[in-house]
Amino acid sequence: MQKNNIIRDISLAPSGHDKIEWVRSYMPILRSIEEEFKQTKPFEGLKISMSIHLEAKTAYLAKVLVSGGAEVAITGCNPLSTQDDVAAALAEDGLTVNAFHGVSESEYTQHLKNTLSICPDLMIDDGGDLTSLLHGDCRDYGKNLIGGCEETTTGIHRLFARQAAGKLDYTMVDVNDADCKHLFDNRYGTGQSTLDGIMNSTNLIIAGKTVVVAGYGWCGKGFAMRAKGMGAVVVVTEIDSVKAIEAVMDGFTVMPMSEAAKIGDLFVTLTGCRDVITKEHFESMKDGVLLANGGHFDVEINKTDLSALAVKEWERKPNIRGYKMPDGRTLNLLAEGRLVNLAAGNGHPAEIMDMSFAIQAKSLEYLAKNAGKLEKKVYAVPYEIDSEVAGIKLASMNVKIDTLTEEQKAYLNKVE
Repeated sequence: MQKNNIIRDISLAPSGHDKIEWVRSYMPILRSIEEEFKQTKPFEGLKISMSIHLEAKTAYLAKVLVSGGAEVAITGCNPLSTQDDVAAALAEDGLTVNAFHGVSESEYTQHLKNTLSICPDLMIDDGGDLTSLLHGDCRDYGKNLIGGCEETTTGIHRLFARQAAGKLDYTMVDVNDADCKHLFDNRYGTGQSTLDGIMNSTNLIIAGKTVVVAGYGWCGKGFAMRAKGMGAVVVVTEIDSVKAIEAVMDGFTVMPMSEAAKIGDLFVTLTGCRDVITKEHFESMKDGVLLANGGHFDVEINKTDLSALAVKEWERKPNIRGYKMPDGRTLNLLAEGRLVNLAAGNGHPAEIMDMSFAIQAKSLEYLAKNAGKLEKKVYAVPYEIDSEVAGIKLASMNVKIDTLTEEQKAYLNKVE
């Protein structure tokens, strides 16, 4: 594969290698799969395109795929989440890399197109941008595509909307909803890393603050739980009545954003939707509030409304932009309203992403083994993959569980 690397600085590679090796030492599931792939070579002769938050843990996933025989081209899935030293390390290791921190929108799109230009056999998407291009400007690049995996909630929403409209041209695997992904990555990973990004940026206390959590899906649940554990008063906003009841029974106050806007100190959006916080909410917020987004795209906090209201905008410190209102209040937007845990932090813990990326690697292997046998639709991750990953994780933790006896199996399967 001809290399066409667009990175910040290849001399940063040593630092990137150190980061990758650090997370590798805490990712036993992927290490196990790496050793397996070295023997089985499930991707021999195949090309894989990846659009993903390009940092150490995702870099190790890419290297595991290379160990399985793949030629890999990788780019970021967010303009602010790429770590330049990690990108340099992958380029030095022979992967095709088109990514650097702080790309413009046009550069970001071009990097996605460059990554697809290898005409991949398989792909990993995070947020759905590769998939959108393959159904639009880059349709010709999908001629060899067996299928792909989608990593995140936002991307899955886009996939199912495309499938419902009869406009999904490729086989896709819903990695996000695998048990070993969403139960741990979305909940414990998002809960910890979102707080990390906020605290690293602000150096302010969480205890005693009123924290407004928009959305009570798995990501919202995880963040609310961690904020409560650090002493915050947590308020949840929701559009789903069942999730709202769940939030109430978990001990949180539930109210509309129009009411929460008046009392919150820290607002975190985790919905995957747009315009969760808008002009009407900004107008009633307290002086000094913090606004952060944990969803994939920077559309949950309406930045256009915020700028239109402000009489002054300025960078208060790295990853914090101040917006002074006509009445003297200042509202603070973290990480440009982008994914705060990665734009202003290091993302999810390695041990959590070990499970998610093991699901990714095994799902790609599943697609490769079933080339030509699957329909052009969204598939759930097979239970066997979830179970295998969970088993390796338990073994790495020295945890043992019971197994059913033959008599118990017969009892459970008995038809009266």
